[in-house]
Amino acid sequence: MTGRPRAAILTVSSSRAAGGAEDDASGERLAGFAAEIGAEVVARDLIADDRDLIAGHLRYICDEVGCEVLLTTGGTGFAPDDVTPEATVEVADRMAPGIAEAMRLASREHTPHWMLSRNVAVVRGNTLIVNFPGSPKAIAEAGEAIAVALPHALRLLAGETGGHG
Repeated sequence: MTGRPRAAILTVSSSRAAGGAEDDASGERLAGFAAEIGAEVVARDLIADDRDLIAGHLRYICDEVGCEVLLTTGGTGFAPDDVTPEATVEVADRMAPGIAEAMRLASREHTPHWMLSRNVAVVRGNTLIVNFPGSPKAIAEAGEAIAVALPHALRLLAGETGGHG
């Protein structure tokens, strides 16, 4: 991978999509996290909780925009319209379960409801897709748990094989 990895941020929220992106605190926090891991945010969108819409958008970002990392926020809970994980799995070539497991485990010390998060992490082509919770506070907590590993994961996806230590 030459240069900084390219990142896309996707906020999934029907209520925010109806009201506009000006109140997208979770997307802002996720953009900050992307910068923390050394990525350049080149795309940012806000869409409604609709499985087909989410899956289509994920495909477009991975296949057409060509980002190395796609970070989503929202739609990972138990509400009937929380379908981000299902849409993400639908577009996946390979699963990356350790990332989601680490995120959930990091939440354990902050909330008794940590096990209700249904976020997933997958690979589509050379893009790593990671579902984050919808809360800016939870994004920070989960992000802290995986931040050190993501740059290495992105280098591996780019075909770089050294430095596993």
